[in-house]
Amino acid sequence: MADTEQSSTHSLERPVLSYREPAQSNYLERGDRVPPASEIDLAKLDLVDVEIWRQNKMWDRLERLRKEDPLHWTPDSFLGPYWSVTRYKDIMAIDVDHKRFSSDSIYGGITLGAPTSFITSSFISADEPIHSAQRKTAQPAVAPTKLRDYEPLIRKRTQAVLDSLPVGEPFDWVDAVSIELTAMMLATLFNYPQERRRELTRWSDVTTNPRDPDICPGGMEQWRAELSDCMHTFWEIFQTAKAAPPADDIMSLLAHGPATRDMTPQELLGNVILLIIGGNDTTRNSMSGGLYALNKFPEEYAKLKADHSLIPNMVSEFIRWQTPLAYMRRTALEDVEMHGKTIKKGDQIAMWYVSGNRDESFWDEDPNRLIIDRKQARNHISFGFGVHRCVGNRLAELQLRILWEEILARFDHIEVLDEPSRTSSSFVKGYTWLPVICHPKG
Repeated sequence: MADTEQSSTHSLERPVLSYREPAQSNYLERGDRVPPASEIDLAKLDLVDVEIWRQNKMWDRLERLRKEDPLHWTPDSFLGPYWSVTRYKDIMAIDVDHKRFSSDSIYGGITLGAPTSFITSSFISADEPIHSAQRKTAQPAVAPTKLRDYEPLIRKRTQAVLDSLPVGEPFDWVDAVSIELTAMMLATLFNYPQERRRELTRWSDVTTNPRDPDICPGGMEQWRAELSDCMHTFWEIFQTAKAAPPADDIMSLLAHGPATRDMTPQELLGNVILLIIGGNDTTRNSMSGGLYALNKFPEEYAKLKADHSLIPNMVSEFIRWQTPLAYMRRTALEDVEMHGKTIKKGDQIAMWYVSGNRDESFWDEDPNRLIIDRKQARNHISFGFGVHRCVGNRLAELQLRILWEEILARFDHIEVLDEPSRTSSSFVKGYTWLPVICHPKG
């Protein structure tokens, strides 16, 4: 299959969602009703409850925490006890303080829950000096010179995907556009066969949703089996890359880098999976979320049509408004005082990026609105800050910019037809289905 060939059939069928494990939600026994934040005992508020995110009911909870309890303790959740940090400046303070707050996988890495021995350390879930040494190895794959090389390729693929869409007929934007474009780019970055690119998307979905019956009906046993396949697949690629002359794709860089060439299969899996998630879920869900947001705020869509030069700033605003990864976890390496409370050594902390990006005390204009010419748009914290700032942030922005340049060249309007289906995850904030119709230029 050529790398620009569509693997989508432009289906418009809404996904049928199964029940999640009762341990993941407090609301399944109440007819799936998620009550408003005003009805909740604050001491029992648990932000990682997946139904909250599937139903998009987290906003009033995050607002209440920002105003009433900006450092909130949840003593009991299916991911263990954890602190929630919800204000922009507090999140920034923790994110840049890598000496007192750890990302290391021995404590659980960047997501809430107990450590797993199956996916071990990666540079994303490692502390200094290992983090920087391994990060520098992969960084050339997304360096500015590489982005200049990628731009014509990304544009060609984007044009082909958009030209393949049915005009005047409904289809699922998530599958036909967002997943397709990000899978192509991932396969290029990893020098992975384009005809098998959807395997990368699958491994990303499985990794972040091990208990979601719509993705992993076999639970953790299926999760381990599929990620074991991923590990064996990439181990073979890694060994082949070692035996070949150095190149500039991620696998070759890892195979020849002094800090990464001696990785174990589990360490390789950790790096590969987290790079896949970083390259897949973030860009993919901003591609869907941006279109959804423009339809929610039609005055902003009109503003864009009148002034295409707003696209670069709009891309930053998309990423702020969407916040594709809702939180990042850190583990306290010592006791830390904040807001009159003590974060104890060993405690889990969730930095809720999604809340910081809507913090009324930081943003000059209504943060719940999409404002494509927002002056502060580039101050969003969706990419993180400090040593762990997203290594591929400029590539994500490039893909989104090109997508909207090509959309505006082809279509008068892309209309969202219904509310999207959302991921059942408190970590990846995304979409599984977004029905749209493309209206041609007059």
